[in-house]
Formats: sequence, structure tokens, C-alpha cells
Amino acid sequence: MKLKKIISYILFVFLLLFATYFLINHSLAKEEMKISDQFPSSYAPYIEELKRKYPNWTFKALYTNLDWKYVIDNENIFGKNLVPKSYSNQWKNTKPGEYNIEVDAGWVDCSRQAIEYTMDPRNFLNYIRVFQFEELSYEPTTNSISSIEKILYGTEFYDRIVEYKTADGNNIVTDQKYSQLILAGAIRSDVSAFHLASRIKQEVGPFLSHSSISGTVEGFKGLYNFYNIGATSSAEPMGAIKNGLQYAKDGKGASQSTKDKYLIPWNTKEIAIKGGAIFIGSSYINLGQNSIYLQKFHVYDNKKQELFWRQYMTNVLAPYSESKGIYNGYNSSGLLDSPISFVIPVYENMPEIPVKSPSISESDFIADNTRVYANVSNTLNMRSGPGTSYEILATIPAKTTMTRIEKGRQSGEVWDRVKLDNGMVGYIFQNYLAEQPPQISVTEIKLSIDNPLLNKGEKKQLKIEILPEEAKESKISLSSNNPQVVTVDSDGKLLAISSGKATITATAENGVSAKIGIEVYSKVTGIELNTHSLILQEGQEYKINPIILPDDANNKKVSYSTTNENVAIIDTNGTLRAINKGEAEIVVQSQEQSSIQTSLQVTVIPVITEDEIKFDTSFKILGNEISGLDYQNNTVEKILQKIQTKYNIEILDVNQQKLENQNLVGTGSKIRFLQDDELFMEYQVILYGDINGDGKINSVDLLVLQRHILEIQKVSGVALKAGNINKNGKNPSSVDLLLIQRHILQLKIIEQ
Repeated sequence: MKLKKIISYILFVFLLLFATYFLINHSLAKEEMKISDQFPSSYAPYIEELKRKYPNWTFKALYTNLDWKYVIDNENIFGKNLVPKSYSNQWKNTKPGEYNIEVDAGWVDCSRQAIEYTMDPRNFLNYIRVFQFEELSYEPTTNSISSIEKILYGTEFYDRIVEYKTADGNNIVTDQKYSQLILAGAIRSDVSAFHLASRIKQEVGPFLSHSSISGTVEGFKGLYNFYNIGATSSAEPMGAIKNGLQYAKDGKGASQSTKDKYLIPWNTKEIAIKGGAIFIGSSYINLGQNSIYLQKFHVYDNKKQELFWRQYMTNVLAPYSESKGIYNGYNSSGLLDSPISFVIPVYENMPEIPVKSPSISESDFIADNTRVYANVSNTLNMRSGPGTSYEILATIPAKTTMTRIEKGRQSGEVWDRVKLDNGMVGYIFQNYLAEQPPQISVTEIKLSIDNPLLNKGEKKQLKIEILPEEAKESKISLSSNNPQVVTVDSDGKLLAISSGKATITATAENGVSAKIGIEVYSKVTGIELNTHSLILQEGQEYKINPIILPDDANNKKVSYSTTNENVAIIDTNGTLRAINKGEAEIVVQSQEQSSIQTSLQVTVIPVITEDEIKFDTSFKILGNEISGLDYQNNTVEKILQKIQTKYNIEILDVNQQKLENQNLVGTGSKIRFLQDDELFMEYQVILYGDINGDGKINSVDLLVLQRHILEIQKVSGVALKAGNINKNGKNPSSVDLLLIQRHILQLKIIEQ
């Protein structure tokens, strides 16, 4: 049974450590995860370019697990996707009996190529058309009051307390701002707060006097419609607004269950914002079709219903068209730098390169496979189609090399279809491209830097000179022999990680290389003590072991001083000696940076005799610290049995709550000796391994210490000392983590 228990413990702790390590490192790495790690390689360059232009945008890959051909087959059904009859035949279904048949007035069935083009997300990963993928559902990690206020900036809703009028004309002043109501509406409806704020801004902003939300329209007093829901056009003066307010009043004859669902009537601004949000979310967004693209192409459904049928529009180009309107709204409102989330569908077995638009004639191009470069002096725009009317995909530097996959032979302006080395496919004006000249070999590389000594955390540019001059565009790889000290990227940007030395090497494809040494200096950022309050008896000594942060600081030297040498003195090694009754402050100061310091309050009391307080010899007393507890017998009752005193004793836990007889005593607990309810002496408990102070040594302490080591949530004070299992006076490390683990597994018990 004991062996089974040990094995179970081992499995439990292993799983706990693995899960904790995975979750912590996954959450830390998620911020730095490359786009190429989330998306297929044919998507990544487009999204990386968007991320570079708009760093606050986030992109999520929606893996549909649907085969590309299967998707197109299910969308390529007569009447499901339409284009205007006036479009060219490349856009239209030309099958006999189906060609130019009007499914709707002026609209005909589209071609298979049109479906492939409009459904291939890679065609629309540019700063305008990407808005067809904007995530319209609530995102708690980005939707915040401050972000909503940024969207409302420039309107009367910005940083404004909500006021409204009742039906009888009374003015009500609430205690909430518009941003708070919008966030509450987003949470209630599961619709993006950004979408709601933007929609309010577009529908009724920027002035609070808009008739839809004034509450003063005759016949509709005290009613509000922030999203103009039901505001259909009418020839009557203010007809659209009145129709919207009629919906706010009674849902235009809706059933009682519908009115209850949408919180109708909307007779306060809070109800109007929330109820309207519920209305917006209920039809598509809350069903998983949370983007314009997914509302047009029903390829995903969180209800696991049959796909391809719930598509609210038949115009195959609707997402393409509507995305520009959304972009224009963000752009005109100055919101493009706001945090915006996009969900990009991914299909299986997609074509290697994006599907070409039906508007682009095949006869205008001939297949090619020539290496070319940007023959310009500054930069060159790559576009999504052959002409300046198409969106810019990327702006590339002069001399950038690429592969021309199709050579243009159009009349007038001639454009080539090219593929960059990162995989991005687009079009460039042919006059700005030239065939790549023969490669000139590198004969020498020179590396230099203005100062090879970097401070920890500092970024610096390495200067790279390639000889001869004609070979300066040659590919050079850069590496660090000690990336834990210094990292280097492909552009020669150095990042100092931790104290130490590293060698950076630059290597050309022909093997020519150069090296440069870099040293990182880590400055002191703080000083931690195990305690900031100490009680010593006259004549006692106490060794202060300050923890200098960060752990890799180069100069860990400190100086000590006392404010009252008659009470306590301290030597250069940090040994403190109590002299006479009284109080003194011990200051610990960094010798590197005098502004970095901390202090310890020392109280010196007369010597306590054994007839006053006598502890069991198993206890270890250092000043007013007590260790040496039996971790298996550390209840209040057991502790009291080991103390002889004439005083009353009370024991408090780490949160200063009084403990009863059967409660456990742990790190941070206080043993207080009272005389006539007055405090005579107080000792602080240290139970090594019990970092959270609950009197136990278990997996919880493992997690707390691991979070401290990973700098996710630091521990301080006496908890630091309890985590320093090997008692070397240093900041707890992975060694201490291992010692706690071995204790839990009963392989080696922690010595108290």
C-alpha cells in the first residue's frame, strides 16, 4: 500500500508539474508565437505584413477541417451564389440552360472560379478586405472599458455619464458611463464591444442629441434605439427614426417571447443598449458565424448543424464589398490602431497559390519562372491585382528578390504576377522589375558595434559590412553561441537577455564568416529581505542575507548602516548585534546604485529568561524567528505543548487570524506572548517548504514557488526564506523546487 501511495504521488506531482509548466509556458509563448506557427505557410506572409502594419490586431486561424473541393462543390449549386448579370462571362455560370438565367432581378448564377476566388481567404488578407473576417463576438481579453473609450473618442459618448429622460419628461442621471453599458451589453449578448461601440457611433453618433436616442420624439418619449434597429425608410418626415422607435416601443407587433428576449420596451438607455445588442447577436454571431465571411459562406457552425444552408446573402462578392465599408468606418473614426480581432478560415488541400480573380484574363499572362528584383531606388508596392486600383499587399524595399511566376503581356500598363521568397503572391508593375544579375561572392564580412557592453534588456543594432560592395545584397546568416545571454535576429538586432558573454557569428552562403564578442551587464533592480521587522534580545546576533535582484546582477555588493548604534550595530558582512533596549533601523543599500535600498526595523528587548519563556530543544530560535517545527505535528495544540511560559499565548495565521487548537501552524504564523492582554514578545514561524503559509507542504507550494521562479507572481518576506530549502540565503531556484518535490514524494524530507 505504501508503494502504491508513492507511485500515485509521483504520478500526481508529475502531472501537476507538466500541466503547470505547459500552461505557464504556453501562455508566455502565446504572445510571441509566430504567425507561421498558427497559420499554413501560404497564409502567413500576408498576416505577418498586416501585423507589422497594425501591431494591435490579432489573428486566429479557424481550421474548418473541410476539404477545399468539398466546400466549393457544396457552394457551386445553382442559385446559391449570384453576380450581377452585367458581369463578364468569367464571373458567370455558362452551363447550357443555366447561363444568364435571372435568379433574382438582374442577378445570375456565378461561375465556379468566382466561388473559388471569393472563398479563398488569402485573396483578401490586405488592410481593407480583411475586415470581412473581423470577429464580431465578445472577446474578454481585448474588450475593455479603456478600449471602448478609444472608439468613442471624438463623440459625446466619450467618458460620459449616462443621462436619459423618462416618458413623463423626468431627467434621470445614472452612475454609469456609456462605455460601461456597452461592455455590459457585449457580455450579455456575446457580441464584440468594439462592434457595438462602432455601430452606435455610425448609427447615432457623434451627438447625444440624435433623435433615435434623445428620448424626446413626440409620440415616442422616453424610448431609445442606439442601433436604429427596425428603422426602415419612410416618406414621412423622420419616418425611419419613428419606425426605429416604434420597434423600441413594442417590437413592431412582435410576440411577447420575442419582446422578452430583446428586453423590449427600450425605455432606458441601459435596456436599449443591452436589448439591441442581444438582437444583433442572436441571428448569426452567437451561432458561430461571427464574421461577414462566415455569414455569407456557412462553413462553420458551433451548433454542429448541417453546413452551407444558413447564408444570409446570395451576392458572392458581398463580403468583399462590405469589408471596404467597414474599413472606411474604422479609418474615418481613427480606429485602425485599436485592438481588432480577425478569424481567418483555413481549408484542407487548398491550391498552392491563391485563386486568381475572374476579372483577370488568363490571356494577359504567360507562365514564367524567372528570378527578378525590385529595380527601384526606394520602395515598391505589391498589389492584390494587376493595377493601381487594387489594394496594396506589401511595400517591399529596393533590390528585393522574388520569382516571377507569370509574365504580363497586357496592352497598356503591363503587370507581372510574382511570388516573394516568404511565399506572398501578388502583382508588380513590370517596368519596376529586372532580371536578377549573377551573384557576386562575398570575400569579407566586418562586424562592429559602438559599444560591445550591453545592459540587460538593451537592444542594439549590429553593423554589418559586406565586401565587395557589389555583394552587399548577399544572404548573411547570424547566430549567437550563447542565446541565453544575447540573441540576434536576421537583421542584426541584438537583445541582451542576461549577464554573461556571447559571440555573434555572421556567415555568408559561401562560408566566409566574421565574429564579434558581446558582454551583457545586469544592473541591480532591487533588494529583498526575508523580514522587515525583527525582535532581538540584548546580546543576540542575526545574519542578514539580502537577496539582490535580478539573480544575475553583476554587482551584488551592499553596504549596511544603523540609525542607532546604542541599540544595534552591524558589520560589513551583514551580521547584526543587539546592544541595548530600544529601536533602530538597519538600512541595506546597493553599492552600485545608492537609490536602491531597503530597511529592517529592529527592536531590542532585555534578555528573556527560561522562567519567562522556554522552548523545546527541537525548535530553532534566531532572533524572533522560530523554525524546526515537526511538519507532521504542527497544530496549535502540539506547538503549545512544546512551550513553557508564565504568559498567555495566542497564535495567529499568516493572515493575522487567530488559530484554534486543531489548526495548523505554518510559515508567517505569529506566536504571541501576552501579559494582561499586552504584547510581551512575538515570534514568527518558518516552515521550510510551506510557502503559502497554510501549514502544509504540498503541490500548492510547488506551484507558488514555480510561479515565483518564472517571475509570474513573486513571493516576498518570510515566504522567500521558507522557499529557500537549501538555506543558502539566495533567491529560491529550481533546486529548491526539486527539494520540495522530493519531500512530497517522501524521497527526502526537508530538514526544518
